[in-house]
Amino acid sequence: MTHLRFLASSSTTPVAANDRAHQAFLLLRTVFTVAPILFGLDKFFGLLTDWEQYLAPWINDIVPGDAHQAMLAVGVVEILAGILVAIRPAIGGYVVAAWLLGIIVNLVTMGEYFDVALRDFGLLVGALALARLASSTTAHVGTSEDAR
Repeated sequence: MTHLRFLASSSTTPVAANDRAHQAFLLLRTVFTVAPILFGLDKFFGLLTDWEQYLAPWINDIVPGDAHQAMLAVGVVEILAGILVAIRPAIGGYVVAAWLLGIIVNLVTMGEYFDVALRDFGLLVGALALARLASSTTAHVGTSEDAR
């Protein structure tokens, strides 16, 4: 038998703690599916920004090809990470968090874009929260299919 705890709510209807956890899980799963896929696709189309400006010179020196080719590879990885979050959020959340850590290291070692690095740190924490919610057996987040 599952015991539901009820949290104080600003509305007149109490909301079960596991319902709130499930809602948070769905929000995080959606954003960490859609955002990486859109950012990955934009590496091919360049509508949002010139992505190559964000590549640290030392990384450009060690990857094969030029900065544009590196960004295309980054785009593929981001698209795959978004798909992984959609299919297996317990794994995908950690993959996205690791990817964001790599982006943060890249930006900080450039000595520029600290604001973007800080934003990405917040996203990293959100990706970790998604992975924890997806793999939690005590939070009762959704169905067993959601927690894969």
